[in-house]
Amino acid sequence: MNKTTHLNQLNEEQLRALVVQLQSEVQKKEQTITTISLENSKLKQEMSILKRHKFARTSETLNPLQRNLLDDLVNEDMAAIEEQLARHEQQLQSQANEKRQPKRASLPPELPRIIIHHEPTDTHCDCGCQLKRIGEDISEKLDYIPGTFTVERHIRGKWVCQSCETLTQAPVPPQVIDKGIPAPGLLAQVLVAKYGDHLPLYRQESIFARAGVEIARLTLADWVGRCGVALQPLVDAMRESLHQQTVLHADETPVAMLSPGKKTTHKAYVWAYTSTPFAGINAVVYDFAPTRSGKHARQFLQDWNGSCGRTLENDE
Repeated sequence: MNKTTHLNQLNEEQLRALVVQLQSEVQKKEQTITTISLENSKLKQEMSILKRHKFARTSETLNPLQRNLLDDLVNEDMAAIEEQLARHEQQLQSQANEKRQPKRASLPPELPRIIIHHEPTDTHCDCGCQLKRIGEDISEKLDYIPGTFTVERHIRGKWVCQSCETLTQAPVPPQVIDKGIPAPGLLAQVLVAKYGDHLPLYRQESIFARAGVEIARLTLADWVGRCGVALQPLVDAMRESLHQQTVLHADETPVAMLSPGKKTTHKAYVWAYTSTPFAGINAVVYDFAPTRSGKHARQFLQDWNGSCGRTLENDE
C-alpha cells in the first residue's frame, strides 16, 4: 500500500490494513532497538572487565612475556568491541534520524484544483519526426487567494393582476441589519477576524481598502454592535444552559476601560463562565463588569447561585 495515500481517500478496510501494517513495523523496530541496546550493555560490560584485567595490580605477578601476550589479546578484544559498539551506535542514530525526519503530508483532496498544463511549444523532434506523449509528471503546490468580495443583487419581481391591478411582490428577505449593505457572510468575517483572530477594526479597514472596498472603521464598529444585539438571544440561551449545570468554572480578565468624559482609563473585568469538560454542553459565556465587585458575579448567577448542591470554581 502506498504510504503517501491521503487517509481521506481510504475506505474502512484499507485504514484497518494500514493500521495493522504500521503496528507491525513499529513492533519490529522496537524489537531491533531492544536487541541492540542489550548487546551494547553486554559489550560495555565486557570492555569494563577487560580494562580491569589490563590495569589491575594482579598483572604485576605475571612475567613480562605473559603480560605482553595478555596486553595484546586485551587490546585486540577492546578494538573489536569498540568497532562493534560504533556500528551499533551508528545504526541507532540512523533509526533515530529516520523517525525525526518529517514526511510531507498530501494536500487535502477536497480542496479545488486548478489544472495548469506545461507542454513543449513544439511537438516535433530535431530529427523532423512527430513527438508522441508517453506520460506525465505531476506535482502539486498549495496557493492562497485572499478573501474575495462579491455583491448579491436581490431582484424582487413585481407582479400585477391584469384584471384588478393588484400588485404582488415577494417580501424582503430578513437581514441582520435592515437596509444595510453587509450580507451575513461579511458580518461573520468581521466578527471572527476581530474576536477569533484578534484583528482590530482599523486593520480590517485597511485590508478591505486594499481589496478596493472602502468601509469606514466607525461603520465596522456599528456592525459589530448590531451583531451583538442580534446574538443576545443566543447568549441568553447559553446562559440558561449553564444554569442547569451543577459545577461551573469562572475566571476574570482585567481590561482597560475609558469612561465617557474621562481622560484616563481604569481597570474593568471580563468574566468567563464555562461548564466542566465532562458536562453535556460545551459553552463559554462572557460577562463584562466595570469593577471586580462580587455583585456582578452574583447578578450573573442569580438564578443558579441559590440552588442546592451547586459548585463554582475559580483560580484563586
